[in-house]
Amino acid sequence: MEGHSNCGLKRILSKLESSINAGDYYEAHQMYRTLYFRYLGQKKYHELIQMLYNGSLLLLQCEQYTSGADLGILLIDVFKKAEIKPTHSYFQKMIDLFTLMNPVCPERETFVQNALRWSMTGSTYKTGHPDFHRKLAQVYWQEKNYPLARQHYLYTKDGFGCASMLIELHQKHGYSNEIDFFITQTVLQYLCLQNAEAAEEAFTSFINQHPKIAKQPPFILPLLNFSFFLLKTIQFGKISMFTILCDQYFTSLSRDPCFLQYLEKIGQIFFDVQPSQIYSRRGLFSSFLQSFFNDINEEENSDDQQRINTKSIISAEVD
Repeated sequence: MEGHSNCGLKRILSKLESSINAGDYYEAHQMYRTLYFRYLGQKKYHELIQMLYNGSLLLLQCEQYTSGADLGILLIDVFKKAEIKPTHSYFQKMIDLFTLMNPVCPERETFVQNALRWSMTGSTYKTGHPDFHRKLAQVYWQEKNYPLARQHYLYTKDGFGCASMLIELHQKHGYSNEIDFFITQTVLQYLCLQNAEAAEEAFTSFINQHPKIAKQPPFILPLLNFSFFLLKTIQFGKISMFTILCDQYFTSLSRDPCFLQYLEKIGQIFFDVQPSQIYSRRGLFSSFLQSFFNDINEEENSDDQQRINTKSIISAEVD
């Protein structure tokens, strides 16, 4: 029975492919949709998944973007109805189709959103599986769609890839005085998403790879020093260090009002700080500075290559 079913499927796919080769794309698309409802009613999920994937692939390769994307959307619908669990192999199938879709095709966005929702199945992820976000980010990066590439990288654990993309973006479209802005914004957003590990990797990779940045602190641009200290402060988990850091770099952080909003969120997540406690009058925390410096230097003492004079860096920038 199973062999007969497979043979029948092969004949149908062969007929559909013949229609496509003849340029009868509309007819082929309608045949796929008819078979979709028939197979779905019979719960022939395996055959249906294979048919829809191959059909979408064929139509997209023939530049029938709307029809191909429509079959891709139906494919995700089958994943949900059949309770198919997300796996790397299925993620790759989704990306194979997504890569072929025309970026301006409206159905492409619907396909992405549906795929992201399905990728959360059976997991605690609320915005989509990180591995699928990573694959999407790579495709958008290849298309030079930097805003969307960056957006999806934020929901991954790939700080290295995100940093590489940011460097390319800065070198092609950024100003020289925006180097620190690019990575600081990303670090803060990663931390707001409670992804300190990716934030650390992104910052370190950005510093190490960017040709116009010193590989070790102190850095010329204040926000680079701020990001470095912030990541160390989160490792220490001391509220006094966090409040001092925000106070000392308040002027530099004010370049973008969003930075202050991010820090309110970060304070709540990592230090259980209420928003009203984070910022205060400049100089209010000066009595705690020496403790801050001692804590940093004590931690850095374990690695001679990482040892820095933290007091001189902050004092020079404040002055």
